Amino acid sequence: MKQILLDVTQRITERSAATRSAYLRRVDAAIQRPRGSDRMGCANVAHAFAALPSNDKLRIVAERAPHIGIVTAYNDMLSAHQPYEGFPAVIRDEAHRLGITAQVAGGVPAMCDGVTQGLPGMELSLFSRDNIAMGTAIALTHDVFDAALLLGVCDKIVPGLLIGALHFGHLPCVFVPAGPMSTGLPNSDKAKVREQFAQGLVGREELLAAESAAYHGPGTCTFYGTANSNQMLLEAMGLHVPGAAFVHPHDGLREALTREAVRHVLAITQKGRFTPIGRQVDERVIVNAMVALLATGGSTNHLIHWVAVARAAGILIDWSDFSALSEAVPLLARVYPNGAADVNQFQAAGGPGFVIRELIDGGFMFADVATVSAHNTLRDYGRLPELAAEGRVAWRDLPPDSGDDHIVRRADAPFSETGGLKLLTGNLGRAVIKVSAVPATHHVIEAPARVFDSQEELLAAFKAGELEHDFVAVVRFQGPRANGMPELHKLTPPLGVLQGKGFRVALVTDGRMSGASGKVPAAIHVSPEVLADGPLGKVRTGDIIRLDAEAGTLQALVDDATWASREVATISDAAVETNAHGLGRELFGGMRRNVRTAEEGAVTWL
Repeated sequence: MKQILLDVTQRITERSAATRSAYLRRVDAAIQRPRGSDRMGCANVAHAFAALPSNDKLRIVAERAPHIGIVTAYNDMLSAHQPYEGFPAVIRDEAHRLGITAQVAGGVPAMCDGVTQGLPGMELSLFSRDNIAMGTAIALTHDVFDAALLLGVCDKIVPGLLIGALHFGHLPCVFVPAGPMSTGLPNSDKAKVREQFAQGLVGREELLAAESAAYHGPGTCTFYGTANSNQMLLEAMGLHVPGAAFVHPHDGLREALTREAVRHVLAITQKGRFTPIGRQVDERVIVNAMVALLATGGSTNHLIHWVAVARAAGILIDWSDFSALSEAVPLLARVYPNGAADVNQFQAAGGPGFVIRELIDGGFMFADVATVSAHNTLRDYGRLPELAAEGRVAWRDLPPDSGDDHIVRRADAPFSETGGLKLLTGNLGRAVIKVSAVPATHHVIEAPARVFDSQEELLAAFKAGELEHDFVAVVRFQGPRANGMPELHKLTPPLGVLQGKGFRVALVTDGRMSGASGKVPAAIHVSPEVLADGPLGKVRTGDIIRLDAEAGTLQALVDDATWASREVATISDAAVETNAHGLGRELFGGMRRNVRTAEEGAVTWL
């Protein structure tokens, strides 16, 4: 094992000793209780199973067969979640074949960030994660289940389901993905049309045609954003059936993998293999997830989400841990926006299995962690599933070399010796940057600040032709307390246009940039946020800002006396009113008031 991996894990373990011990005590206490239908009153049991067929009632109550709860994020608005419509029937059928029962315990909301980008609904996006966690808790709090299957794919949905499941840490759990959509218009071509539209070179009709050709069918969007990073991390945590992440929804293997999830969750409810999720997700498993994120240049959103996931298991991590690992973990994958390939090409080149095998063999991952797989080892996730006889799944070893070393590489010949994410510190606070997609010539930007209080202000300045020069865009009042910390993905095309014209540009913000963070250097998640008196609020238009991704610094080059004398900017009454009302934003006021910082996972439940 690489020493840095051991050092970071030890540091996390020591930091988390009290909270993790308290969490495990609660898990163990819940495990010691009698089964739900034995523990509950007769009226409770009758209500729980009233709608089930009589044979199922007999299995649960008389035969005491395992009863599986299904928590689903199905809706047919999200392309990635539309395939889930038929999953409960498949799961129930497989459960009956195995002599057990399954029941949809509840559904959770699932919003599409692609629909709400740049719109007021995006201000509910981050908080929807904790809403989903609470929805998961409501579903499972019926407390009649011996295990759970969790159906979700996209950005906030998987972290929300996982946070919710970890609050029921006494249950064995398996996550059941639905797979990516087939390849459409290449992501690089889509990005070009977006930039052309931003410049007024093409109209709305051409832009809509390009977007519709890129997002065109059931399944996850095919770029390596937050949704697909979720799937990579679940593989690295051993919470999927091995290799389930990136199989198309309509591939025959997909149904076989879904049925296999029922067999896997049944296996880990048995005495010899009992594996509750609260015990399974330990400090080493969290570190494995962090390594997988760094090695694939995954979504910056997970520097928020996985901090929250870890906290749900009593484990305390922060951005310094990510930064330390990033200095030693090699970058093994280039998938758009870090390269030209989409996730289908990534899968064809070896996908998560190839990456996990290389990381284990290179000493960058713990292989001897608990998983839901048949052999209870992470090495199972370094293999490839395929359809076998009678609709079953078999796994085969991957070849020694990648199917395409422009997409995936061996650990001894990486794209980079360091990971795809960096921590930035300085007199503007703490921030993160995704460097894997940024050209090396743009890793250091020093230019005058142009301060904006909203993304709309920046877009208006771009359209007015006011930004044809070197500058650092400071977009403030975008943190979780201010307006729910929306993604600012709409800023990518105009800033990309300006960079393409040869200007030295960068973005600095207390907001998020999204899992699609691209070629423009962006220091994001600046903490503390401006509304919490963060120093980013001291920046004035014209100040020289230095963003140095090589040194890991983010500085306003203002003399100390002037900097100390400045007041932090205050948000306007009009902005407060706008952020607090309309499209349901009123209902999330308590979350905005109580939310922790981005580096603390932006959690609202502590």
